[in-house]
Amino acid sequence: MKLIPKRAIALAHKELNQYLFSPAFYGAAVFFLVFCSVWLFYLNSFFVMDTATLRPYFNAFPVVFIFVIPVITMKSWAEERKTGSIEILLTMPFSEWDLVLGKFFAIYSCICLMLLFTLPVPMTLISLGEFDTGVIFCEYLGVLLLGASVSSLGLLLSSLSKNQAGSFLGTAVVLMIVMSIHQLTLTMNFPHWLAQGINFFSLAFHFESFSKGIIDTRDLSFFLLSTALFLFLNTRVIIYRKWK
Repeated sequence: MKLIPKRAIALAHKELNQYLFSPAFYGAAVFFLVFCSVWLFYLNSFFVMDTATLRPYFNAFPVVFIFVIPVITMKSWAEERKTGSIEILLTMPFSEWDLVLGKFFAIYSCICLMLLFTLPVPMTLISLGEFDTGVIFCEYLGVLLLGASVSSLGLLLSSLSKNQAGSFLGTAVVLMIVMSIHQLTLTMNFPHWLAQGINFFSLAFHFESFSKGIIDTRDLSFFLLSTALFLFLNTRVIIYRKWK
């Protein structure tokens, strides 16, 4: 038995083609690249930092995901539900995992494609100083793991929404919360156990170790398990819709 069913791959290919012909994807990609570049060169004044690090650049990714992920995921299930095409999809010979994984891989492929477009920035700047390529590798690994987690979360929230607008707003709000909730522990005097609990649910907090060039197995496990959990919950929602 193969780990990834062929039907999920076929569905992912179909979904990806739809994204690549969608103006929304290219608008999100341009916003993604411009936002990260402005964050690095203008807001963080990279050329006057006098430090060979791209950490400010990668720190922009959790922030920009708050706006980009909702744009990409909002039509995944919400539009299917609004148009009624989800009823047809559920009668086809696809399991719930086939449907969820197919849509997830299409969304994640879009994220990976946008990350590919960011490579010219470090490749250009790396010649200007003594950058640690190992740290840059860890930072990209962290972004890939973060992207998988937020993609699966956005997909789940889309399945709970009735239309694209609701999916976009709901996903943006939830992502804003899970990205920034750990900031509360920096500004408020919480008990240690409560601060740890709040930090645990912050995606940006688990990304911080990767942005420092550290591969922490706890953060690695968190991203992998959270992605699997959101996908599993998505299949439960689909089963509920199927038998409702």
